[in-house]
Amino acid sequence: MTGVEPTDDMETTGKPRRSRVSGMDRALQVLDFLYETGSPSGVYAIAKAVGAPLSTAYVIVDDMVEKNLLSRDADGLVWLGDRLYHYGLAYARSLDFLGVATREMHDLGREVAETIQLCGRDGDYMQVLAMADGPGHFQVTSRVGTRVPLNWTASGRLLVGHLPADERLELFRRCARTSPTGRADIDPAALSAQAESALSARLSIQAGESDYAVACVAAPILDDKGNCAATISIVLPEQKILDDRAFYADHVRVSAERIEKMMGWRSH
Repeated sequence: MTGVEPTDDMETTGKPRRSRVSGMDRALQVLDFLYETGSPSGVYAIAKAVGAPLSTAYVIVDDMVEKNLLSRDADGLVWLGDRLYHYGLAYARSLDFLGVATREMHDLGREVAETIQLCGRDGDYMQVLAMADGPGHFQVTSRVGTRVPLNWTASGRLLVGHLPADERLELFRRCARTSPTGRADIDPAALSAQAESALSARLSIQAGESDYAVACVAAPILDDKGNCAATISIVLPEQKILDDRAFYADHVRVSAERIEKMMGWRSH
């Protein structure tokens, strides 16, 4: 025998009951609609957009206005309320950059199967903030806390790329050092130009400048002002970057952008 089995969505008569949308779901629909449209709206337009009866929409909106989740202007249009702003501030304070970036670092490591580093600036030096070892035998000698001159690495250039030209020039005049391999550029003018160009391209690649046969593919993590707050980079054998530059470049750029989005910095 076939038939409809009793469920919580049926009345006691055994007849299917029309599904209901909860008040919480309706409130979220209203917020989503306002967020997506990006401007104040009337209740009629909201009701039509979310597929709610007009009477229901009025009740939901009035309740949300009373609780400061929405605000209503003199023309009766509603917009996001002050309470949401305070919630947003609390959420922003809870975001931990290193925590967010470290999770992305491990995800990137699994995607490309190579060593990943997060790097920041410490005065005249680039410093390794976090690191995830790759799965293979290839290992990088640097560890968390390692500091090297800015001109030795791909990340070093990116970290100062947002600075004014005269500031970058003075910085490299002061801090540029000859690397162990002798391949790192030490010309301040050239380094300054490279830093600006790399930040504009959101990518910096260097091979064999600080360590023999080691390459680094780095992307900047930009804050809401467009400054380079840190970098995420793939450290790998030099030959691999020669074989498939685009693969590593695309992956590291996407990872940097994901971190920026998680931090709410993708407004630049």
